[in-house]
Amino acid sequence: MEELPGIAVAGVSGRMGRLISETVAASGRASLRGATERPGHEWIGRDLGVCAGGAGNGIIVRDDPLEIFAGIRAFIDFTAPAASVELAELCAQAKCVHVIGSTGFEDTDLERISAAARHTTIVRAGNMSLGVNLLLNIVKTVARSLDEDFDVEILETHHRHKVDAPSGTAIMLGQAAAEGRGQILKDVAVRGRDGITGPRKRGSIGFSAVRGGDVTGEHDVIFAAEGERIVLRHIATNRAIYAHGALKAALWGLDRPPGEYSMRDVLSL
Repeated sequence: MEELPGIAVAGVSGRMGRLISETVAASGRASLRGATERPGHEWIGRDLGVCAGGAGNGIIVRDDPLEIFAGIRAFIDFTAPAASVELAELCAQAKCVHVIGSTGFEDTDLERISAAARHTTIVRAGNMSLGVNLLLNIVKTVARSLDEDFDVEILETHHRHKVDAPSGTAIMLGQAAAEGRGQILKDVAVRGRDGITGPRKRGSIGFSAVRGGDVTGEHDVIFAAEGERIVLRHIATNRAIYAHGALKAALWGLDRPPGEYSMRDVLSL
């Protein structure tokens, strides 16, 4: 029987880290072979299964990814920008597939990730659900079809614990709209309005963020013109969609050449 590919998960104590670990272990398509947490975390050196409140599974949580690479082919990482950049560079050295679901990157972070992708396969997406990635294609198509008489606004809502805004998904949707119009997002994005802002600038793409409760994720892309509005919406009700997408991305990346890919590549969109 062919051995299942080994996968490690970064940030395993977080909500997504736990969910991804469980998804990989239960998938029958991959084997959970490693888990990491930040240095000093209380889970370091302990059995992951026990830490998560269940039976021991033999996976010891490490704070050094270098101790794990020998037994894995892919690393799934929903942590934070600084940790993801560092892990990308380690994965490049180890020729290990790196799946990044972290958001909130600066341009300098993305440059380092792109450099790492010259040596290994990196799949990076602000959202790994099938529905969102289909929505990206739809938004690009609608933006291409409509002129600037239609104002574009992106509204996103997430749980109170989310630390970055706008969300990575909102930015992806904005990029899709900008690409459809032949624009560069950073030149037309409006990320905050307060006080006397004056009239809306034609052709701009606005972002609004709402934080509260336990909302998994809701995104609306609004095309608003005189007398009509088009609203494209995606609502996530269960984070499992992201975990399944991340596993799909990791398995897809195993046979791909080095490079930086997105979920649209994974899903052949």
